[in-house]
Amino acid sequence: MADILKEAQRCLKCKKPLCKEGCPVKTDVPIIMQLFLDGKMDEAGTKLFDNNPLTAFCSLICPHEKNCMGHCVLGRKGEPIKFYEVEKYISSFYLEKANLQAAESNGFRVAIIGAGPAGLTLAIILARRGYKVSIIDSKDKIGGVLRYGIPEFRLPKALLDKLLLRMEDLGILFRPNTLIGPSITIDDMFADGYQAIFIGTGVWNPNRLRIPGETLGNVHFAIDYLKNPDSYTQLGDKVVIIGAGNVAMDAARTILRKTRATVDAIFFRGKEDVTALKEELEFAEIDGLKMNYYLNTIKIEEDGIIVEPVLKKENEDGTIEYYNDSEHPYKIPATSVIIAIGQGALSNIVKNTKNIDTNKKGLIEASSHGATTREGVYAAGDVVSGAKTVVQAVAATKEVADEIDNYIRKKNNLPLLNED
Repeated sequence: MADILKEAQRCLKCKKPLCKEGCPVKTDVPIIMQLFLDGKMDEAGTKLFDNNPLTAFCSLICPHEKNCMGHCVLGRKGEPIKFYEVEKYISSFYLEKANLQAAESNGFRVAIIGAGPAGLTLAIILARRGYKVSIIDSKDKIGGVLRYGIPEFRLPKALLDKLLLRMEDLGILFRPNTLIGPSITIDDMFADGYQAIFIGTGVWNPNRLRIPGETLGNVHFAIDYLKNPDSYTQLGDKVVIIGAGNVAMDAARTILRKTRATVDAIFFRGKEDVTALKEELEFAEIDGLKMNYYLNTIKIEEDGIIVEPVLKKENEDGTIEYYNDSEHPYKIPATSVIIAIGQGALSNIVKNTKNIDTNKKGLIEASSHGATTREGVYAAGDVVSGAKTVVQAVAATKEVADEIDNYIRKKNNLPLLNED
């Protein structure tokens, strides 16, 4: 608690806060800090939640060094303010006891497909505006990537259970274990009276290496492993992870906590090109992960992987070229292999729905305000942008909420938002 107070007291409460500008949802850091110091916890918590319904989660998993903390003026010559520590304290306190009042119903029904960050954000915003909101998800509990893609040691799942209680206070219905597409379709949902439908299903389709050996029994995708690590009882004593993003780091750190296995990660570029957050890489290495750079995996076998060195060449014009040394392949022993090279969107919905266009990567095409190519259907979050941060999904969804609200208002000859 003393450290949290110290951070709040160190904050300069800038009149033109760069930290706020650096935050995708424009959290008003100076005002929150002052409310906290003044002992106005309920007011601070309300302000945080109204701006970002997932503030309790973002305080734990945001890339702070790129957002608020990375823009703090004190960071130019010294130590930036760790606002997320104060945010975590306030938002967890608020989520425990918040008394969210359901708005008077406007009689309009909205369906949300996907109980991940985008879907949860939209559900809360629209429910507080009087909409009857139903969230439908293929899994048994809410959270999406928050529950099934981020380890417990980084994000306690009890927070999601508390959020669900607050959502129930708002009258939001959650229908679990229901896959939209094959049996229930978008057309069926419109026929049942939904005024608008939102797709926030995330990206759960793991990318493949497309090399020999990917179907072997000792090969797993990281995104699948993170859904239920305890079901993977045959990893053995040496695990090799192919990839160096945040998902790879989460998988590595989980394996190192739950097993006695050693864990190596293979990356085809150098440390400066690792896509994981610097802090996540550092923590993974502290936990015991061994990084191996400039290696290209060409084959997976039952007892290891075959790699070839990647050579780096700097040209006279300063450009960099990479090429594989295919003449000197070698084997890295492994009892199990985890593939972590990104994910794409599943196609259950678009395959069974007319007029919802996708791009070459299988992501849903949507306007900057979430409108898809089918009227009344909206989308946001990773299913549109590809894998991004939770706070980016919240920021995008807040704009979609206004768009859906105005669409329904216009459809029913009601005044639009911000209209006199």
